[in-house]
Amino acid sequence: MPGDVALQPAADAPVPNVSGLLPHRAIVTPTHADLDRLATLLNGEGRVTVLCGSGCQGAHDLLLTLGDRLKAPMVHALRGKEHVEWENPYDVGMTGLIGFSSGYYAMLDCDVLLMLGTDFPYRQFYPESRAVRIAQVDLRAEQIGRRAAVDLGVLGDIRATLEALLPRLEEKRDRSHLDQAREHYRKSRKSLDDLAVGTPGRKPIHPQQVAKAISDLAADDAIFTCDVGLPTVWAARYLAMNGMRRLLGSFWHGSMANAMAQTIGAQSAFPGRQVISLSGDGGFAMLMGDLLSLVQLRLPVKVVVFNNGALGFIELEQKSTGFLTNGTELRNPNFAIMAEAVGVRGIRLEDPGDVEAGIAAALDHDGPVLVDAVVNRTELAMPPAVTTEMAKGFTLYMVKAVMSGRGDELIDLARTNLWR
Repeated sequence: MPGDVALQPAADAPVPNVSGLLPHRAIVTPTHADLDRLATLLNGEGRVTVLCGSGCQGAHDLLLTLGDRLKAPMVHALRGKEHVEWENPYDVGMTGLIGFSSGYYAMLDCDVLLMLGTDFPYRQFYPESRAVRIAQVDLRAEQIGRRAAVDLGVLGDIRATLEALLPRLEEKRDRSHLDQAREHYRKSRKSLDDLAVGTPGRKPIHPQQVAKAISDLAADDAIFTCDVGLPTVWAARYLAMNGMRRLLGSFWHGSMANAMAQTIGAQSAFPGRQVISLSGDGGFAMLMGDLLSLVQLRLPVKVVVFNNGALGFIELEQKSTGFLTNGTELRNPNFAIMAEAVGVRGIRLEDPGDVEAGIAAALDHDGPVLVDAVVNRTELAMPPAVTTEMAKGFTLYMVKAVMSGRGDELIDLARTNLWR
């Protein structure tokens, strides 16, 4: 929902939870007629899946009650992650190109899809069958029905709507839909966590290991930012939210080089909180001069650069559409040495065995730090479902790679993604 990621000015009192970083929103309660129609739809026969967006901020407790009442799995969009997934036994992951297969199939395999405070834009991930009835609740009328045809639109603030709706809902007894989605999520989560394990001495580092180490070692109220592209993928899949952490990014516009700039604002507004940037090497290099601002403003920001020597997500897009990679290679310096030259502590990670210790040292340092994590260039960020078009594109890319003498790229791809 537009406008709900702005940071508020610093305050003397500590900020106990995520709401301290979000502006005030108007409270709109649906009409009784709309609430009755929505309750009738949800109380009917059939399996319900809930899709949650950033409009669910502040409604976590009510979401848990809703999930229990409907026995409904909850899928979240990227901007709903920090408000939904933590301590939620109904959460089954994210959907979309960077989401989980469990979230993807929970949305497709249902009879009723309830959208709460989300403008999730990727239409190919909505149910295609008209047999699936869709209800959407949103604070902004122009959002309703914008992405998928809805059977029922309800104008209202999510928390206010749930408070008024829950007394109208009957408790469902059949939890087979929820149990199936949760088991799928367990398997999906395990497969992703398995990718985040590195073997000391076996280079290069897998970026998943770096992202998970950041999540495991960061403060409970840390503010994370992530650059567009692959850093967003790793943030979405590996940063664990808990109701106090924040995740900021250029999630609407996809603008490069946002992460470090956002940390400057976040750290200035909240000097007592740990602020960590997950930067791509391309994004970091684009606004590299901002590193000087960390020194000038005495901001203890931790910048972790995923240094894969490429515009990684662009390469992935090129390969998936059948093109040989072109114009994506980056000839990077040693970012850690460069950081030291300007007064920022630099830590360079090249061996998987050094990742956890290196991230811990960075987070413990009293001042700005740049972690130059040299990660694998050919890591595939697999979507939750591979389409025929994607398969054709990769096949065409492989044929072109062999015919143009770039077959070594295929060996690197196989070594990284198959022989782990």
